Amino acid sequence: MGFGWTKHGDGKHLAPGEVVRPDERLTWPRMVGFGAQHVVAMFGATFVFPLVMGLDPNVAIMMSGVATILFLLIVKGRVPSYLGTSASFVGGVLAIRAIFGGDTAGADAIVTGAILVAGLVLALAGLAVHVLGVQVIHRIFPPVVTGAVVMLIGFGLAYVVADVYWPQDQWMALVTMLVTFVVVVAFKGFVGRIGILLGLVVGFVLSWGADRVFGQVPAYNDGTLNIAPHYRVDLGKVADAPWVGLPDFHLPDFRMSAVLLVLPALIALIAENIGHVKAVGEMTRTDVDPYVGRAIAADGVATVVTSAVGGSPTTTYAENIGVMAATKVYSTAAYYIAGVIAILFGLSPKFGALVSATPSGVLGGVTVILYGMIGLLGAKIWIENKVDFADPVNMVPIGAGIILAIGPVKHLIGGDFRLEGIALGTIVVVGGYHLLRAIAGRPQPVAAGREATGEEATG
Repeated sequence: MGFGWTKHGDGKHLAPGEVVRPDERLTWPRMVGFGAQHVVAMFGATFVFPLVMGLDPNVAIMMSGVATILFLLIVKGRVPSYLGTSASFVGGVLAIRAIFGGDTAGADAIVTGAILVAGLVLALAGLAVHVLGVQVIHRIFPPVVTGAVVMLIGFGLAYVVADVYWPQDQWMALVTMLVTFVVVVAFKGFVGRIGILLGLVVGFVLSWGADRVFGQVPAYNDGTLNIAPHYRVDLGKVADAPWVGLPDFHLPDFRMSAVLLVLPALIALIAENIGHVKAVGEMTRTDVDPYVGRAIAADGVATVVTSAVGGSPTTTYAENIGVMAATKVYSTAAYYIAGVIAILFGLSPKFGALVSATPSGVLGGVTVILYGMIGLLGAKIWIENKVDFADPVNMVPIGAGIILAIGPVKHLIGGDFRLEGIALGTIVVVGGYHLLRAIAGRPQPVAAGREATGEEATG
């Protein structure tokens, strides 16, 4: 199970070039500090994405702790990782809400039901990889396809910024974006890695101040939004929420049409988990490739468990890879501690109400950066794997799929069922690529160099 860590050296110091391996630890007070640091590192994205998806951030924070502990148990403590909220599901979730009624309780249940089924499929994919080997994934999703899916997941969300968040408070969105720019670039190390979180906090505080200086946000109506004048920050629910209590759990509801909208996200999740395992292997100088299948399956199981009570989909977090790289401490003990701390955070409804009070304009300034970063990581995958876009087999289906996602283009299948945006684009990318390769009579390519990771897309 990965318990029983041995103390590294004197438990206090690391010699130059040394690392604390997953099965080692420093003194327990130091491990608590490292665990808390991992919670802070994952915090921004883990509660930003539930807000964007309309899910309860308190449930997401609490269940991320549960998911992390489950992951560590399934991989037998060999792959240190924190499991936070996945960004890859945002497009599918927003499409579900557009069809089934926005922010209603019924739509919440349909969203988490779709995510639960996707988690089950991901767990089965992980089992297949464990039995058949990771090369089966490379044949179905070579770098050109994986990079395209990661790109269209990011760029396919551009309409959310343009049509939903930014117009509600355009100046605060612009200020939040610029503040986040500065923090991410001007500050190195840990502060820079949590730049999204710091930008959000600064935007929140500035919005509170703007309410007192400038008054309410004017009404906005361009045919898609009809919002009356309102204050940017509403702390009424924060005052009413108790300090200690269970978050707002709910059961899932299952609709096949909703499930199909979130399944494309699994391609990105598989790529993220493969990249995470390989990154851990490189940094710890150990062979953890045999645990790739377990990691994918563990992420799927964690997503099933979290969504069963109303939580968010999970994925391995690049932010925490950054913390490990900076500290040279890869001990899974720190992650168990981080999981417990996150669970304790989730037991404060007042904290969750405060997070939920984040103004829409601030979310606009943050998500424009997050979605853009996700999209460009698709290009990073192509560059790392030397994808040739002079080849029409690569260029034609990839370009078409990305445009369908960015539209977002809607394609009515029959009745109330339709494919649109990211889901439609993914089908065209994957199906079109393999169809054209078959027509051209070419063998499937093998990923060059480091496999497509998509890992930084988590937040």
